[in-house]
Amino acid sequence: MKRFKGRSKFIIIVMTSVFAVLAFVTIYLVGSVYKPAFSPERGGKLYISVNDDYASVIGKIDSIGRPASMFLFNKLALWFHYDKKIKTGCYNLEGESVISLIRNLTRGRQTPVKFVFNSIRTKEDLAERVSHQLMIDSAAFVRALNDSLLCDSIGFNKETITAMFIPNTYEMYWDVSIEGLLKKMHKEYNLFWDESKKQTAVKVGLTPIEVSILASIVEEETKEPEDQKMVAGLYLNRLKTGMPLQADPTIRFALNDFTIKRVARGQLDVQSPYNTYVHTGLPPGPISMPSIKALQSVLHYTPHDYLYMCAKEDFSGRHNFAKTFSEHSQNALRYRQALNKRGIAVPK
Repeated sequence: MKRFKGRSKFIIIVMTSVFAVLAFVTIYLVGSVYKPAFSPERGGKLYISVNDDYASVIGKIDSIGRPASMFLFNKLALWFHYDKKIKTGCYNLEGESVISLIRNLTRGRQTPVKFVFNSIRTKEDLAERVSHQLMIDSAAFVRALNDSLLCDSIGFNKETITAMFIPNTYEMYWDVSIEGLLKKMHKEYNLFWDESKKQTAVKVGLTPIEVSILASIVEEETKEPEDQKMVAGLYLNRLKTGMPLQADPTIRFALNDFTIKRVARGQLDVQSPYNTYVHTGLPPGPISMPSIKALQSVLHYTPHDYLYMCAKEDFSGRHNFAKTFSEHSQNALRYRQALNKRGIAVPK
């Protein structure tokens, strides 16, 4: 009898110990699975591209996320068959548990990224900016912007398509397709060009695309907001009178040389539809992607009678304006004299 009682007590102790161990392991595992498990570096973002396989994804999570237990994550990921469900995108690691990250990865529940661009001149510049921020190949993006049928399908052509891109900060998924990005930019373009702005453009005498073209020239002439409104008014005066715009920035664009500080006389005969010294009216497309401020400067230009402008001799980046060529010549002389004092050669 005593032996039986002793054996029973022993069994109870063993079973109690086993249950205690199992309970501890269960609590530990549940805690490890459901509590925040990552100490991410580099912003805590995991980027998965079309070239990634399970091994490379696991490697990224290990190096970027620094999980408390890579062994546990790996076992659970295989349990959920993630190795057969890899989806591209950007995924947040900050504050995620093992189970929540695996669910996001297997279901493709991405974290949106911010797409930012400004001070863009050419399609190639934009493509480079796009490829640095999104999972889009720069060469493929340039080809899309030069695809006449694609541009035509959204109301633009190869020359004017850059007018669709309004510089700003946009939120989207990192693995967005080229078509998806263009669709998003087209939507944002239409949101910007609401009925009120369209009516204002009509009063100015321009279409929204023409506003973008003129704004791109104005912004290349000056970055000063008030000066931009004056310059916009001057160019509108020239358009109304049929006078060539004679805008130096269009020559730089035609030559594809933006390092030119002062355009030489010999460069004014470059054969290009963007040469506003040779051709009257607006060039066929924007020479950059104008900022919202530049677009507004055209829509809300300063009315005046000036037809000529010359950089101020104080090198402030602003301009002296004139109604007659005689006045303009005097302004130009003062500017040349200021250049000579500084030892800056005027190109021939």
